[in-house]
Amino acid sequence: MEGFFKLISHFQTQSEPAYCGLATLAMVLNALAIDPCRKWKGPWRWFDETMLDCCEPLETVKIKGISFGKVICLAHCAGAKVESYRTDQSSIDEFRKFVTACSTSDDCHVISTYNRKAFKQTGSGHFSPIGGYHAESDMVLILDVARFKYPPHWVPLSLLWEAMDTVDEATGRRRGFMLVSRGQRTPALLYTLSCKHESWISTAKYLTDDVPFLLTSNDVKSIKDVVSIVFSSLPLEFPDFVKWVAEVFRKDYEGQPMSQEEKERLAIMEQVMKLVQETSLHKHVTDTLSLETSCFPKIEQTLVHKDCTPNDGFNMHRASNDVLTALLLALSPQTWCAVKDERVLKEILGLVCIESLPPLLRDEVLHLRDQLLVLKRCKDSSVEDDKFRTN
Repeated sequence: MEGFFKLISHFQTQSEPAYCGLATLAMVLNALAIDPCRKWKGPWRWFDETMLDCCEPLETVKIKGISFGKVICLAHCAGAKVESYRTDQSSIDEFRKFVTACSTSDDCHVISTYNRKAFKQTGSGHFSPIGGYHAESDMVLILDVARFKYPPHWVPLSLLWEAMDTVDEATGRRRGFMLVSRGQRTPALLYTLSCKHESWISTAKYLTDDVPFLLTSNDVKSIKDVVSIVFSSLPLEFPDFVKWVAEVFRKDYEGQPMSQEEKERLAIMEQVMKLVQETSLHKHVTDTLSLETSCFPKIEQTLVHKDCTPNDGFNMHRASNDVLTALLLALSPQTWCAVKDERVLKEILGLVCIESLPPLLRDEVLHLRDQLLVLKRCKDSSVEDDKFRTN
């Protein structure tokens, strides 16, 4: 029952009838002590349902609830590692094995999505974390986040499996469970992707589907051509798709004094910014933008916190060339294979090679790349289609 004590310390009640998925995930993320990298209230960094909106607008969740796949997306964006299984991709014996392992550990938790009707409860689809397992009776403890309806309760594991082995009418897929643990990498320090607005679909499609097609052009004879092709047709909503984490920090700390720890974190953010600017790719992007500025989105902003002097290290200027460089680095390596000119292909692969990046920047780029992968799966609805793991 080691996992129980961590979970019960963060037990919460969903604040909206359709927020069971958000409340369950917030509870698990807090139990895993994952840093949300933003403030909840006052000085406290803490996950709350209202902060879990990178994969689905809260207003949509409030009305329709949230799907199994979107909860995976949210967990990943928050910095967790996720292994998901629908009942038609697993077995009751494998499920029992996972429940047993997570119940005897405090660094992994099981989230179950099931139909309440199997328990003769009111309602239908629901999310809740599993708080424990009693081997002798083969019972699991469900920490129901709808505490206004039901307190924590024990149910036979076989009955929970039966409740999970039902079809979610919204997706046409079977329900299941996911294992959530701390990710191997910390969440993004500077950049993160957002699909809070419907416009993200066109941006994700452009980056993952359209760019490789555009690069097949015979006119690609230089790195300048590559950069121009990628960025000249960016959707207008692009600046809303790539969010600047530093801006979130500025809003969080605005009007409030910062601790030494917070100042050190902001100094690391500036270090990441400098590492982006020191890449060879950044020079190519800057040179191209200076020649064809009318074709590219303008992203200009300078952030200076009131408690920081110039020597404190938090005086960062977000410009188009910085954001676009980070995005190029984050695109899948397969994106560039469409370039026909072997010399240009070799050069661009060298410029975007993450193995040569400093560890701090490499983690930032890999986080963006993983996010883009998850969002592409959401766009294609494939995040609902099969067993899915994130790092």
